[in-house]
Amino acid sequence: MIRSFPLSSSWQFLEPKSKKWLKAVVPGCIHTDLLRHKLIAEPFWGSNEGDLQWIEERDWHYRCTFNADSDILHEKVVELVAEGLDTVAQVRLNGRLIGTSENMFLAHRIDISNVLRPGKNHLEIFFGSPMKPIRARLAANKDHYQEWIDPVGGCSLLRKQQCSFGWDWGPRFATCGIWLPIRLEAWSVNRIESVRIVQKHFKNKVEILFDPTLAKRGDVGLQITGTVTLNGKVVAEVKANRATIKNPALWWPNGLGAHPLYTVSLELRDEAGNLLDHWTKQIGLRTIILDRHKDKFGESFQFVVNGRKIFAKGANWVPAHAFITEASRDLYDNLLTSAVEANMNMIRVWGGNVYEKEVFYDLCDEKGLLVWQDFMFACALYPGDKEFLRQVRAEAVYQVRRLAHRASLALWCGNNELEQMPQEIVKTARRKKAYEDIFYRILPEAVEHFDGVTTYWPASPHNPEGYEKGFNNERAGDCHFWDVWHARKLVKTYEKMKFRFCSEFGMQSYNSPEVAATYCHPKDFNVNGPEMENHQKNSSGNQIIMDYVSRLYRFPKDFPSISYLSQLNQAYCMKVGVEHFRRSMPRTMGALYWQLNDCWPVASWSSIEFGGTWKALHYEARRFFAPVLISAHVLGEETLEKCNVLRSTIRYIDLYSVYDGQKPTRAIMRWSLEHLTAGRLRKGSKLVKLNCVQSVRQLRLDFAKEMSEYGAQFLYLRVSLETDSGEVSRQTVFLTAPRYMPLPKGKIMVDIKSVDATRLKLAFTSPVYQHAVQFHFSNIAYRADDNFFDLYPGEIRTVMVRMEKPFTKAQLKKAIETRSLVDSY
Repeated sequence: MIRSFPLSSSWQFLEPKSKKWLKAVVPGCIHTDLLRHKLIAEPFWGSNEGDLQWIEERDWHYRCTFNADSDILHEKVVELVAEGLDTVAQVRLNGRLIGTSENMFLAHRIDISNVLRPGKNHLEIFFGSPMKPIRARLAANKDHYQEWIDPVGGCSLLRKQQCSFGWDWGPRFATCGIWLPIRLEAWSVNRIESVRIVQKHFKNKVEILFDPTLAKRGDVGLQITGTVTLNGKVVAEVKANRATIKNPALWWPNGLGAHPLYTVSLELRDEAGNLLDHWTKQIGLRTIILDRHKDKFGESFQFVVNGRKIFAKGANWVPAHAFITEASRDLYDNLLTSAVEANMNMIRVWGGNVYEKEVFYDLCDEKGLLVWQDFMFACALYPGDKEFLRQVRAEAVYQVRRLAHRASLALWCGNNELEQMPQEIVKTARRKKAYEDIFYRILPEAVEHFDGVTTYWPASPHNPEGYEKGFNNERAGDCHFWDVWHARKLVKTYEKMKFRFCSEFGMQSYNSPEVAATYCHPKDFNVNGPEMENHQKNSSGNQIIMDYVSRLYRFPKDFPSISYLSQLNQAYCMKVGVEHFRRSMPRTMGALYWQLNDCWPVASWSSIEFGGTWKALHYEARRFFAPVLISAHVLGEETLEKCNVLRSTIRYIDLYSVYDGQKPTRAIMRWSLEHLTAGRLRKGSKLVKLNCVQSVRQLRLDFAKEMSEYGAQFLYLRVSLETDSGEVSRQTVFLTAPRYMPLPKGKIMVDIKSVDATRLKLAFTSPVYQHAVQFHFSNIAYRADDNFFDLYPGEIRTVMVRMEKPFTKAQLKKAIETRSLVDSY
């Protein structure tokens, strides 16, 4: 039997000034160890980030002492297993060099049988500054192409988390340390190194084939047996490396069914029946393919799960914390639960991040979130020398073996955005060969050999007609569309695009005042002040936010209003984009916006603030990703012409039903044209049929008469869809930018009722129309099922709220705050 001994305690690090050994936390990193001992200032506060750059220039020394008892020494092989060392490291045991590392994405298994001694053993890990090898390699590599994100340059020359060197939403904390678990494993005969799993699906049964790899190849007389269980009940025996599941419970993505996980338990035994090792994983029974077939638009790009095509709804994932060792299970769970609650079914693990921890994939499996998995390459060109390619090959083999069994794994993607610079890739023969060696040979070979089931896609975005021909091919492949935001194009530019799958697009917004207060004093709430500037990593970010905000809204009166309007604008922009993509089914079959989360408190494209608070976008995502959606397409646009004269071609509004539920159904589509003060002018309804994965234009409404008679600035359109379960989708549509509308002022009343100790029912009313009502409980942790919603005059809007702990009604009344658009100026 394998004996495992964790090495998580008794670690120390050497403080360079005092030369004292101080307690370290493992897994962990040098920044958090220094902070724990109050040797550095809070990294996220103000502009402290810039004062901590000396840490990445130093070498750091970690050590621990452990006892080797008879249980360890009795076995023939003892190995040191380090799942993750960040990054340039030398490992010494009892003064002897036993291993080195230059790749934080690769686990290390080092045989220490001949170095280990009875009693106390001394383990030391020396972490070198990552900047030293980077500078040396930059000097030696005259053909290196400067990264377009890394502020210093050269991060692509080292296999280290690239965004730790800084990104346009993240800080520069190029840390080091033992970032994943480290342990001893002792064994004698053999052990299971990995198991490749292949599922074959038939009518009413699934055959599972197990292809184990043993540490000692060629051993004879060993056998693999085991069981497959569901909910603790054995449903199949593993014999001759295979098992058959009758009447399988299939795993489905969020929104399309349950996500049952079967437990596979394999045992390795010798000829005498002695147990040598066991291997246990959870798997989902499902098929996932990337369907690319010729159609009238070009070539499809759609995921098909269990034979059913799906529209991929989701977001891009960046590190959950700037110091990845600080990301707890609770943090992962909160973020991924938020994705589920916003009706997402896919998360893209972006290539400048890390291959995530096991808990991340556990939760995606459990929650039905498909994972688009980038390999860790982003926004740079990479070396092609023999040693670098060896590192990449080892990394790919390890990570594919580690993740291939995952129920949630939908796609392996080679890199993020490298093919947006095709002219740089092909500039020299050396660059082209390096690029194609990694992304068209090494990575796909690893996927084919060690997975063999999951599709490999070379890059995102990728043009399957040839990367040299340019990216964002509307006929085929996936696209990243940044003309809205980076190029400051009109938001309605989304509606001109005919993508097959949009895997990146986004709009920035500011922190809420509550999150801003975690890094800046309220007296310094100025988006151009040094503290807040340091928490805006996009060089043009503040200007672009205000540009887009000013197109829609009046000038905000203070920072809370700036924050609020920026979030409304972000939600509106993503709504326009996502609803266009969903209306474009089956031509477009996926929308993954940038980005779900933040790794620190910052102005960014995220829909969830650092700490877990939903921005306006995340509440809007819950609406625009809903399985039943009414979508209003406003035809025409407003423009400002010479002498600031407003011109509008808006007249028609098309109403669409969009549906990706589990089975066909029927609904009633309702609409009413409202005047801000005079009330309802016209209304209508239609019974509609909703077919799965289908978008249908149901109505075209013409409001030319009313716009001419009353003025577009006084009108708004209410639309909704109702099924047997009630109203499932609603929208308010304006016929002009809201900054031109004379919105009435009126009080927002809130009635608070307790459902139980931690659940509330809030009833909102107002005598006038209120656009984008936001409520907030100060200093109370809560999650609401809606926020930033429209409140119609005289009608009750009910919202359910969950709190972490109970509060009295008096406390809740004192803590609640409300605002709407009219309160922002």
